[in-house]
Order: sequence, then structure tokens, then C-alpha cells
Amino acid sequence: MEVREAVLKRRSSYAISSHAINEEELRRLVEAMRLAPSCNNNQPWHAVFVRSEKTLNALKGTLSRGNGWARKSPLMVAICSRAEDDCCLSDSRAYHLFDCGLAVGQMMLAATDMGLVAHPIAGYDPLKAKEILGIPSEYVLIALIILGRPGKDVSGLSEKQLLAEKERPERRPVGENFFCDRWNMSLTLS
Repeated sequence: MEVREAVLKRRSSYAISSHAINEEELRRLVEAMRLAPSCNNNQPWHAVFVRSEKTLNALKGTLSRGNGWARKSPLMVAICSRAEDDCCLSDSRAYHLFDCGLAVGQMMLAATDMGLVAHPIAGYDPLKAKEILGIPSEYVLIALIILGRPGKDVSGLSEKQLLAEKERPERRPVGENFFCDRWNMSLTLS
């Protein structure tokens, strides 16, 4: 798949199958993250790939009600980092969060290329999740990535989630959040 095709095809689907992710697919997901760019090549991301039934079930118990659809997932990835593991910038920007986002973005495109769903979520209890996964307290659990194969079962999805399964949620027009030369000077593309 071409990169452009993966970008256009990538979706944060809610309907996923519980069918397992195989070792080769897992290797490709890890490799996509490993090769992501980062400030000074610091690679501040730490990813806990959760596959065992016991740990998966415990982690799924931390999900918010709106993320109940994710309970079918055969694989969840906890993305963790801490500020001191990346560039320390003069204005106190938490650059490690940006670098982790780059790594996750590459993993999501690799998942799309393999025909998988990779859906990042923020709706979980981070303190319980960190405890379950043994993540040290000084690390930020940035996101959980729900991974699986596309599924057909849409039972239990909200109306908003059902609509998102049918068509890509609308994106803002370019001029609303893309600017040219100065803030609020809309970028126009011909």
C-alpha cells in the first residue's frame, strides 16, 4: 500500500474482531514505532503490548463506559514516556509527547497497511492501568491503542459510533486550523 493510500484509508473503527494479531504483524507494528523520528534520536516511547488474556481482561476493566467496544480487542498497547527522556526545551514544552505521537502515527499507518484497526483512546483509568501493567509512577501513560482486525459486530455502539463506522467523521475545512504566515491567516490551497 502506498503511504497516501494508508493515510486516506486509516480509520479509528469501533467494530473490531477478537481474532488474534499474529507474530509477524506484531513485529511489523513494533518496527514501525522503532523507526519513528524523535528529537536527537532519544526514542522516548515505551510501549507495553498487552496480549495475555489475564492482563488484557484486567486492563479492559479500566476502560470508560464509552469505550466498551474495545473489550473485543485481542491486543492493546500502552504508550508511556517521561519528559526527562527527551529534549528539554527552554520553554518547558513536553516534547516527549510529540515524539511518542510520531511513533504511534507510524504504527497506525503500518496497521492500516496490514488491514488492521489501530484506535487510540484516552478513556480509561490511568492510575489503575499503570498499576496493572507495572508502569513506574514517574511515567505518563499517554494513551492506549486498541488493535484488532475489522469486525462486523456493531452491537453496543452509540449512535455517534455507528455513524462513524459508516463514514469518516467530517474534518474541518483547511482554512479553520491551517494558517499561512500568521495565526488566523487562513491557508488557501488552489
